[in-house]
Amino acid sequence: MKTIDDYNFEGKKALIRVDFNVPLDGDFNVTDTSRIEAAKPTILKVLEDGGAAVLMSHLGRPKGQANSDMSLSHIVEKVSEIIGVQGKFVNDCIGDTAEAAVSELQDGEVLLLENLRFYAEEEKGDSGFAESLSQLGDIYVNDAFGTAHRAHASTTIVANYFPDAKCFGYLLAKEIKAIEKVMQTGEKPVTAILGGAKVSSKITIIENILDKVDNLIIGGGMTYTFVKAKGGTVGDSICEDDKMELALDILKQADEKGVKIHLPVDVLAADAFDNGANTQFLDVNQIPEGWQGLDAGPQTLENFKQVILESKTILWNGPVGVFEMESFAKGTIEVGNAIDEATQSGAFSLVGGGDSVAAVKQFGFQDKVSYVSTGGGAMLESLEGRTLPGIAAILG
Repeated sequence: MKTIDDYNFEGKKALIRVDFNVPLDGDFNVTDTSRIEAAKPTILKVLEDGGAAVLMSHLGRPKGQANSDMSLSHIVEKVSEIIGVQGKFVNDCIGDTAEAAVSELQDGEVLLLENLRFYAEEEKGDSGFAESLSQLGDIYVNDAFGTAHRAHASTTIVANYFPDAKCFGYLLAKEIKAIEKVMQTGEKPVTAILGGAKVSSKITIIENILDKVDNLIIGGGMTYTFVKAKGGTVGDSICEDDKMELALDILKQADEKGVKIHLPVDVLAADAFDNGANTQFLDVNQIPEGWQGLDAGPQTLENFKQVILESKTILWNGPVGVFEMESFAKGTIEVGNAIDEATQSGAFSLVGGGDSVAAVKQFGFQDKVSYVSTGGGAMLESLEGRTLPGIAAILG
């Protein structure tokens, strides 16, 4: 696996695909800088070698049309502030204007190209567009895990034009190694904690990881599909009736593979999907009509904690309750605390997937786990066992 450490960028221009698809407020201020900060080490490596960095990214979904609200010009000052080098900006990403800006770029300088998705050819994976991008650098560096599952021009196709000069940036290399550690090389016992609302959205992941894990903790809304499939009463809890057969099949497969499945035994139930609803703790199998399970109960959390603390490798994908509401956040916080404790004792912990990453940030766990993935969809597809096109393009 070629990484940025395999190259010396002295006198070279690195064409770096970063993921600067960051949230902006109404005044175009960046409200979450974590993606820019994550790309900083790769950019600095190029500059410290004595090279120049040409950064390309998308922002939002302009659908192939130039749109001033989604211009990357809005983030130049924030990127400059984080990297510690005043960045330049060019209002195109291919053609004469972009090429002229690159040719004027000096060693030690950073140039941010305009939004790639102002061209429909980017998302189409157009080879002509990719070839135009390739004119802007000597070495291609992919450091955008968040888009590695897309076969877009800048993430995949452009690599074809750098047959002997392409590599992973630090961030993407770390993502690949973190997933490998969970899926292939992790010290046992390996525990996966899967939460979220629906079995259907996690089925491919479950089927893929059953051969890799020793324990599978199931929480969140998909609990109730399993509980009802096993004959329990779930009241008004979210439940995919058409996936109950699938839930039973998962339990059977796990049993055959020697994987222990840990389901909640009690829940915090509410009489409405509302932060101010009436609540009570109930046996997970005996939730009456008019009530719905919205968080894990105390005995469940104690059970989950014991499994987590005995684990050496931990994957967390999905909250175990409706953490967005304060009344139902305790379960997710307690799972985070247990993972924190296990990590301090030497376990490797990987958090990935939009909701779990949001929870980790909300409750301040991002520095208490081993690794927080930067890519939602890319992370999920990796866990499903797919080879991501953006990764395959560098390896090929």
